[in-house]
Amino acid sequence: MDTIQPNAHVTLEYTLKDDVGNVLDGSALEDGEPIEYVHGYGMLVPGLEAALAGLKLGDEKKVVVSAEEGFGTHDEELVLEIDRSEFPEELNVGDEFIAESPDGDEVAMRVMEVRRDSVIADANHPLAGMRLHYAVKVTELRDASDEEIEEAAREFEEAESHGHVHGPDCDHDHEHGEGHDLGLVTLGKKPVPLKN
Repeated sequence: MDTIQPNAHVTLEYTLKDDVGNVLDGSALEDGEPIEYVHGYGMLVPGLEAALAGLKLGDEKKVVVSAEEGFGTHDEELVLEIDRSEFPEELNVGDEFIAESPDGDEVAMRVMEVRRDSVIADANHPLAGMRLHYAVKVTELRDASDEEIEEAAREFEEAESHGHVHGPDCDHDHEHGEGHDLGLVTLGKKPVPLKN
């Protein structure tokens, strides 16, 4: 396989920056690693995956991805106020958790503010609403194996059913170690959108 196309297994070194040049993520960071993915299955944000099509081994490219083609726009309805009793005693701004609603839906959330009786949490991806600046280099390119293609297709179906891209560049962990993972938090009653 000479170019990135559907069913290509691709490895990328990358740096991700915001509009003012702050490094948000990257393979060269202390805990960073290259992105490995199968092309054509929505494993990357749409704007980045589309821009990589046709690149060859060793190619480098800078890609600017709009919020809409990245992690989506910031949705104020996904900023929720949740009863403080739903959380463990120790709770810090930046902590991440999976919230399970009474009807069984699960969503990844981040603690934004801890109040006496409630917690303000955000279900938006940490990079939602941001224009993303990727610098990528194709370091490996080959045909994906049947197993890799099957796994990519399965992950794509799961992501579609959750309405969210969960690829190698979407790990809900872009806050550089702030807070910690609380695991699953089962919500006793439906949280309410925060009213401004």
